[in-house]
Amino acid sequence: MSTLEIKDLKVSVSTDDGPKEILKGVTLTIKDGETHAIMGPNGSGKSTLAYSIAGHPKYDITGGSVTLDGQDVLAMSVDERARAGLFLAMQYPVEVPGVSVTNFMRTAKTAIDGEAPKLRTWVKDVNAAMSRMNLDSTFTQRSVNEGFSGGEKKRHEIAQLELLDPKVAILDETDSGLDIDALKVVSEGVNRFRGGEGKGVLLITHYTRILRYIQPDFVHVFVDGKIAEQGGAELADQLEAEGYDKYLTAKV
Repeated sequence: MSTLEIKDLKVSVSTDDGPKEILKGVTLTIKDGETHAIMGPNGSGKSTLAYSIAGHPKYDITGGSVTLDGQDVLAMSVDERARAGLFLAMQYPVEVPGVSVTNFMRTAKTAIDGEAPKLRTWVKDVNAAMSRMNLDSTFTQRSVNEGFSGGEKKRHEIAQLELLDPKVAILDETDSGLDIDALKVVSEGVNRFRGGEGKGVLLITHYTRILRYIQPDFVHVFVDGKIAEQGGAELADQLEAEGYDKYLTAKV
């Protein structure tokens, strides 16, 4: 059993005018086998939640707690969070010139597992993961994300997800910039992951199209740093039909 529990999380960032509160008390529990979708307008705090859980230094935790299987996530360093079982797929994956995909992946796997994977088996696993994401095996010799298209970067992130095999995957707008073919491939990869035992998914998105391929168990509407409403998969259909206007009007 794996459980990511977020309680009354409050997060601020520093600005020229002083601290600005972004998250204003978010409570959310993701149990194993559950997929939670977070939707909301731009600037509502969705990505802030993802990066705060992952440990980005830009975000200052001013209140609340985050635990994974009872362990205090906020007390962990970024690498400790990864070893504990958290994974973040970024909206804008960064390029790492001079570091090959194969070296990057093996180093990450070694750091998380505490021992290096057997080379012969590992090469087969990497090539298989890349193939499932429609990435040629030559990608493993290229620098991480350097010269990759937007879709290739996102597919590479899901290959990482499959190989590193965390407990909880936090996917920050993984569908952003994908054409329909890449969206299907990425969705299939996420579905393979969440079909495993003890896996949870927190999927952040603006649009419902990815939810046609990755069926969420719960949908949460983020507005102004808080959860304004939550429900089942049908809530996403309602948002597509009606938009966020009623929540924004209620905020005013």
